[in-house]
Amino acid sequence: MPTAITHDVKITVETAYQNDRVSGASAGHMFAYRITIENRGDFTVKLLRRHWYINDVTFEKSEVEGEGVVGQQPILEPGESHSYVSGCNLISDIGCMHGTYLMERQLDGKRFEVRIPRFLLIAPFKMN
Repeated sequence: MPTAITHDVKITVETAYQNDRVSGASAGHMFAYRITIENRGDFTVKLLRRHWYINDVTFEKSEVEGEGVVGQQPILEPGESHSYVSGCNLISDIGCMHGTYLMERQLDGKRFEVRIPRFLLIAPFKMN
């Protein structure tokens, strides 16, 4: 399970292939991912923005940037965690993602980036 700790914020990623959710022969490959964000620091933090780098192995690279995660900007007290599930549709059956979260320390408004570790998106039949 890919994991990274930046500025006392731990990010853990789990992935799952969701091909049963894609219809049509040319629709591509759907992957779900669960992100767990854990505040291991001494200060309350808020997730403001996300910035994803998506690499579809045989096709183009793309970036996705925006506010929060799945419509939320979670606030995490020390010791708290927040998990969410999202997805990515790729044309090929192999890809990867990584990125950053922009966080804000609630005590003084200091902003900092937290690294989302690189994780692979591989259809199970490619693993044989």
